[in-house]
Amino acid sequence: MLHITLIAVGKIKESFFRDAVTEYAKRLSRYCRLEIAEVADEKTPETASDAQADAIRGKEGERILAKIKEGDTVVALDIRGKEKSSEAFAEDIARYQMGGSRVVFVIGGSLGLSPAVLQRADAKLSFSPMTFPHQLMRVIFLEQLYRGFRILKGEPYHK
Repeated sequence: MLHITLIAVGKIKESFFRDAVTEYAKRLSRYCRLEIAEVADEKTPETASDAQADAIRGKEGERILAKIKEGDTVVALDIRGKEKSSEAFAEDIARYQMGGSRVVFVIGGSLGLSPAVLQRADAKLSFSPMTFPHQLMRVIFLEQLYRGFRILKGEPYHK
């Protein structure tokens, strides 16, 4: 069974997001071994300078990289990444299943991912050119992961 780890910066504060994450994690347990690892986010001032923003991304990035193991396949969720259809994402999941290594998806904090994390990534995936709150992005990602497995199994899922 495919082992998928989602590394995400920060905790989910709103109960409705937590409930959605819990529901999709339960649904996904039929298809994969899912682990969700949270790393602490840095306090970000409203008017952070570029240097402050770089330092914040750097600290969060170090925490993310500490959770990634040698041999992991790493996919960074990044607005500048490649956009894919749900069917194309399902094909990626099928390739990951054949690859045999743990697949790690990474969602950054409010300022995005550090250059070091992006450099470590084997692929960069964008869900939209729009920006989403990182807590909501977890729900969107898990829903698309669930949809991808349903597509692979030929199981019905609303379109």
